[in-house]
Amino acid sequence: MTKSVEELAQRFLGRDARELGKRELRVLRTMAERQPVSIDLHTAERPDGFWDRLADHVAAVGGSWSFIFGFFIVLLAWVTVNGSALLGRGLVFDPYPFIFLNLMLSMLAAIQAPIIMMSQNRAADKDREAAAHDYEVNLRAELEIMRLHEKMDAMRAEQLATLIRHQSEMLELMRGGGGRGGGG
Repeated sequence: MTKSVEELAQRFLGRDARELGKRELRVLRTMAERQPVSIDLHTAERPDGFWDRLADHVAAVGGSWSFIFGFFIVLLAWVTVNGSALLGRGLVFDPYPFIFLNLMLSMLAAIQAPIIMMSQNRAADKDREAAAHDYEVNLRAELEIMRLHEKMDAMRAEQLATLIRHQSEMLELMRGGGGRGGGG
């Protein structure tokens, strides 16, 4: 660990650098090196595999209104075609009470649910990564604001000292100048 990281840890966080987590140390290192901590997570993401992209696509399709409406139309057609046996209109492959339809719906749910959960887990991982990055950016901003306050306070103290020095000089000149003018 560099000396400047240790100094920044003590000065701004009031803790020893060895007590800090990886994120805090990374932020302090970027401060010490004057490097940005923010990155675009969408361009810096790890590459997704085929199955990851497929899970995301299945979740996107399965969680859409178009899927719901399309599936409703398929179910309505299934029931209409296979319900015609009740009216004596011919042979059907899944007569009422639609046992084969129930089997298909159960299999669809059994396959679709874990795929959607995989996609949700990946989204949650991305959200956690984004939250961790947001924390780092916010911490860096807070520390930089603290650093700016220190600089402004130092400048103000220097200006005040200069002003007091000039005022003292002016008072000395006035005392010295006033004594000569009154005695002549």
